[in-house]
Amino acid sequence: MEDVEAFAAALQRVRRRAGLTYRELADHAHYSHAHLVRATGGKHLPSWDVTAAFLTGCGVPADLMPAWRRRWESVNREDVAELLRTADTLEELGAALSALARPRSLRTLQQLSGVPRATIQAWLSGSRRASRDRLDRLIRALGATPQERAAFSRAFDRISAGRCRVGRAA
Repeated sequence: MEDVEAFAAALQRVRRRAGLTYRELADHAHYSHAHLVRATGGKHLPSWDVTAAFLTGCGVPADLMPAWRRRWESVNREDVAELLRTADTLEELGAALSALARPRSLRTLQQLSGVPRATIQAWLSGSRRASRDRLDRLIRALGATPQERAAFSRAFDRISAGRCRVGRAA
């Protein structure tokens, strides 16, 4: 599977082949220069909206966008798995849940799962611990694979055993 760094490098190559500076691309993509630079930084996977605007701004034909979307989704899933392997706080569990949920809105997440938006927001931010069954309901609604559901369960157990810390201890 491709990782975030490789995906960012691929975006970088597309921009170079298009012969655009980041400032020129910002005019075409309607995102800030800084936002587009971060998209190719390799530290975090950009949202699909940013990725699509980046590619469109570089002149990538519409018929290639589904292939890029599949590539982005694959990297996003790997990002979720990595976040779950190392999650030991509610905040980190929330980051993994956010990665699985993107690019969906809180309203969409509520409609999919029946869990109130305020509750989902608290889970995503790591400020509230979810109950196992409600978290699983949301994860299932997001189309998580059995392996992802098991990884969430392991992370949930690890965090519960650690008394649900918010953030890392210094």
